[in-house]
Amino acid sequence: MRVSDFLPSTRPWLSRHLLRDEGEVVVDEVRHHWAAYLRPGAEGVLALVLLAVSEVVWIEVAWVPLLAGFVVAGHAAWLGLSAHRDRFVITNMRVFRVHGVLTRSLATMPLSRILDITVRRPLLGRVLGYGHFCFESAAQEQGIRDVRYVGDPYRRDLAIQRVVQRAGLRGGRVNEAMP
Repeated sequence: MRVSDFLPSTRPWLSRHLLRDEGEVVVDEVRHHWAAYLRPGAEGVLALVLLAVSEVVWIEVAWVPLLAGFVVAGHAAWLGLSAHRDRFVITNMRVFRVHGVLTRSLATMPLSRILDITVRRPLLGRVLGYGHFCFESAAQEQGIRDVRYVGDPYRRDLAIQRVVQRAGLRGGRVNEAMP
């Protein structure tokens, strides 16, 4: 069981992006895999080291590691918050991504526009269980293309394929009793 199993399926910030009167429902809400927080965590540890070093160096130069520690801590916090506020949502009508800290951006793609989904799993992603999605569409410029640090990417890819199939946007089922 995951913590998300106990949370409400539709959060208030997510509800305002859904076409409820058209029957749009959330199939899956994807948060970043925990591996997306490794870099902010490493930067946070580096910031703590720099702040600790400022206590033991000469007072005349103590401001350098102190300032560097605060800058690195601020950058780590920004990266962590940015990863936390980045969500990829699969509905029965479209896929969309909401991201941004100070300025929120919404990128959306109807299921009918998805031509291909490439799932890339780097070596570390295969070990830790994440991958990256790359969406191809008929449009030259698209609002959503790359979605990084997706946990359990093959299951999520199959969820998208099922929604596309159920919507009748691809070829029908192959009849098992073909002559």
